[in-house]
Amino acid sequence: MSNELDKFYDPKKVESRIYQEWEKNGFFDPDKPPKRLEKTYTIVLPPPNITGSLHLGHALNAAIQDILIRKKRMEGYRALWVPGTDHAGIAAQNAVEKELKKENLTRHDIGREEFLNRIWQWKEKYENKILGQLKKLGASCDWSRTRFTMDNDYQKAVNDAFFHYREKGWIYKGERVINWCPRCQTSLSDLELEYKKEQGKLYYIKYPVASMSVDRRPDYSSLTTQDFIVVATTRPETMLGDAAVAVHPSDVRYKKFIGQNVILPLTNRKIPVIGDKRVEPEFGTGAVKVTPSHSIIDSEIGQEHNLDFFKIINENGIMLPSASENYAGLKIAQCRTRVIEDLEKQGLMEKTEDYEYNIGLCYRCGSVIENLPSMQWFLKMSREAGSRHAGDSLAEIAIKAVKSGKIKFHPERWSKIYLEWLKNVRDWNISRQIWWGHKIPIEGENDVLDTWFSSALWPFAVFNKKNDLKNFYPTDAMVTARDIINLWVARMVFSGLEFTKKPPFKDVIIHATILTKEGKRMSKSLGTGLDPMDFIERYGADATRFALVWQSMKTQDVHWSEEALIAGRKFLNKTWNAARFVLAQIEPSSGALVDEGYKVKSKTVADKEILKNLRDVIKKTNKNINNFEFGQALHELYDFFWHDFCDKYIESSKLQMSDNKLKDNTQKILLYVLAVSLKLFHPFIPFITEEIWSKIPRVKQGKKSTTMLIVEKWPLL
Repeated sequence: MSNELDKFYDPKKVESRIYQEWEKNGFFDPDKPPKRLEKTYTIVLPPPNITGSLHLGHALNAAIQDILIRKKRMEGYRALWVPGTDHAGIAAQNAVEKELKKENLTRHDIGREEFLNRIWQWKEKYENKILGQLKKLGASCDWSRTRFTMDNDYQKAVNDAFFHYREKGWIYKGERVINWCPRCQTSLSDLELEYKKEQGKLYYIKYPVASMSVDRRPDYSSLTTQDFIVVATTRPETMLGDAAVAVHPSDVRYKKFIGQNVILPLTNRKIPVIGDKRVEPEFGTGAVKVTPSHSIIDSEIGQEHNLDFFKIINENGIMLPSASENYAGLKIAQCRTRVIEDLEKQGLMEKTEDYEYNIGLCYRCGSVIENLPSMQWFLKMSREAGSRHAGDSLAEIAIKAVKSGKIKFHPERWSKIYLEWLKNVRDWNISRQIWWGHKIPIEGENDVLDTWFSSALWPFAVFNKKNDLKNFYPTDAMVTARDIINLWVARMVFSGLEFTKKPPFKDVIIHATILTKEGKRMSKSLGTGLDPMDFIERYGADATRFALVWQSMKTQDVHWSEEALIAGRKFLNKTWNAARFVLAQIEPSSGALVDEGYKVKSKTVADKEILKNLRDVIKKTNKNINNFEFGQALHELYDFFWHDFCDKYIESSKLQMSDNKLKDNTQKILLYVLAVSLKLFHPFIPFITEEIWSKIPRVKQGKKSTTMLIVEKWPLL
């Protein structure tokens, strides 16, 4: 084989061919040659949803995992990266329903069986697309172990988990106030909500004290400030379901009212004034309405104070007769308008103010969430007061795993979010009123389990090959985004410990969030989403990986810039040209790079400096990757190769090679530094490094070496 490289580097000519060679040789499978150490290193890919294609966040996530896996593979580990996809219950169902809408159909028109058939067809199409995109990026996953969260044996693991929890008394069914999506017609957990700022109003409503007669409607306009409590609310329509007015027990303005009753406007119903420490005296007037059936916090207050529950809104967002005959049948927005008009007519609306507040939205369809009582399945998360249960609760199990150091977050600060959520966690609503997903394994039940219930088992439920669980679990690293620390990471931790008695992974690596150049969230629906496949098509996979990792430094937000792609392409060209120069200097008489025990000596100041700098960058690269500082590792490698090697040593070598006494040694150093640099760069930019490596003349144990770079030995000092 000629050791000459083409004049220009063309990723389209290289990347697909090389990836096929890696796959053909079985390098991604730790059970296949070459022979490896007994030590294992395992990562399970956070399974992308089967709802479309990969975004830049997925691409960064995969690039980081590939860096870790490729380095460990080169270090001789039995490195396994398990890929797969998630069935994405609500998201996938919504996607297929949108397709049906194009045919003027609903899922109810075609029935459950046909609808599920259509989702399986959707899955086949988009799973193949997603896995193909990962391959385009260069992900060295073991595709023979690809999993899906609705595989038969995975479904068995989910059912086993359900019954395990139920036998322990940790799964129960009961009526609780939950988050309800009127569009998706299903419950959601707190973590499945998204919040957006809304420019609304804060309404100040007079609640007359109960010394007024409730048998007649008094002239409220004549009341003095001693005759009513003013309550501030952003949702006046829900007052129809109020069960109390709450104030902080130590608020001197209202102490005298605690224990008294007030009249609920528009209903003429008596409700008590209660003291509760959860009330914030600084909000509005310091007095708030308590609507136990339509607020999760109010529901907790209602239970503690033994208040009545009045459900006034149904699952379709329509007012119920319990809201009174004047408002029954109205949509929520219509009811709000009517309530405000009626309060103003009776002189009970003191004032309104402009007010910005967060509203909860369904994380899949964007509809405004309603809180309402519903019969659901729940998983107990914390120990109840006075419980005699001998073991730790699920929340306690997950807390101890991090506090003990068995599981570490990188950066460490993200552990605070994890611990804070677990400290205040509510029982997990695990049932969903949709058709696609793991059906709750109880006779007569049609609900399915929350998608996150099944994905919480991912780190151990993915292993279905003989001895895989024994050999590759616990896994080593979980690479993910900060927005699912509680949705997924915490749940994987307690699930792993509960079912295997081992933590599911040692390190949790929270990578950067990629924003637009202007700092906005990327969203295809908003026109701000970017497809990494577009960049791979234009710049190649290596340049795309370079740009992703290059911009991911210690700060958590990356303001995506295409300039980094251009910089990546320039660096690849620089690497290619440097390699062409070095290879052009190698003469048949000078021999080849000996893979084992290859020695180089310093004969000049330039020799000494480049070899010292090479040792330094080997040390720094190992330290940076081991500390999960991938961007820092790439920056320091870049500086070494571009400036120390190309700008300085290659230029010095041209003069040195004109001296016959230095020529041979200089050639050896050029080849040696290039070879080691390719190894160091391989996890970051695997395609170009593999292609250049194939042109380097090498000898191993007296024979010409044909080993590919992907399984070459990692540089160690």
